[in-house]
Amino acid sequence: MPAPRQLPLLVSVVLPTYRRPALLDRCLQALMRQSLATHCYEIVVVDDGHEEATRQLVERLAALPDAPALRYLRPERGRGPAVARNCGWRAAWAPLVAFTDDDTVADPRWLQQGLLGMRSQWLALAGQVRVPTLYEPGRRPTDHELMTQGLEHAEFVTANAFVWRAALVLVGGFDERFRRPWREDSDLQFRLEALGPVGRCDAALVWHPVRPERWGVALRQQRNVFFDALLYRKHPQLYRVRVRRRPPWDYYLIVLLSLLSLALAVSGQPAAALLGGGAAAGLVLALAGRRLRPTARNPAHVCEVLLTSALIPFLSVYWRLRGALHFRVLFL
Repeated sequence: MPAPRQLPLLVSVVLPTYRRPALLDRCLQALMRQSLATHCYEIVVVDDGHEEATRQLVERLAALPDAPALRYLRPERGRGPAVARNCGWRAAWAPLVAFTDDDTVADPRWLQQGLLGMRSQWLALAGQVRVPTLYEPGRRPTDHELMTQGLEHAEFVTANAFVWRAALVLVGGFDERFRRPWREDSDLQFRLEALGPVGRCDAALVWHPVRPERWGVALRQQRNVFFDALLYRKHPQLYRVRVRRRPPWDYYLIVLLSLLSLALAVSGQPAAALLGGGAAAGLVLALAGRRLRPTARNPAHVCEVLLTSALIPFLSVYWRLRGALHFRVLFL
């Protein structure tokens, strides 16, 4: 491992990436234009996709004049954002680790403000994540855009977090059983809070533009709830107080009514089957209505929300129960 160009570094930026060189390039360009002097920080890019295009991008930017120390790493074993972040912070040279993602754009004063915020004796702090409002007046966001905007209200996300390296050592870093970018940051937050205070610094700002997504992104995101079961197993009380107060009973009811209607139809009771199916359809329409209320009303988006609302309860229940079985926890 090469020696750092100049010591002491104040902060190491850990940046996991997975086969998104265009987004990574945009992210790195912003990180290389920080108001903090370049000799005070380093950027550790952890390539979870093991892609040559990513390596070449990092090496090209690292060779630019006046660039901060910019290193490229690949996890030796395992995959997923928790693995990549552990690989990055364990290789970090600075006592403070800043985490962000490859689809963010850091404000020029991000690192400087994070360093100032960490002077308040926090073990860690969360910065502010803003989703740019690029909509023309009167335009409603899509369901996907609205979900992305939820990052603005999250307590602690690895798109913008500062943690003392010594605290990461004490808690063992990220739990690598979280194999998707979901809940691994909440788990880290809860374990850090058991040791000491975790603060917030809104002046440490990163922007998180909405990424384009294929049709049905809401269906693919249901896989995330598999890891809700792991978070619930580790922190049951905190999960119910700060993440989700109650199970999605309407999802379970939709699934049960649908299965019951099918069983009634097969057993030759069409009237009862129609009644149960109608009740399930009503609950699906109510779900679709909640999702459409604040979002776009163009025909394509309405069609997508209606169709995905009919499938979301089944996928959500499947992944919830699968997570409960896998992690051996009574989780609904």
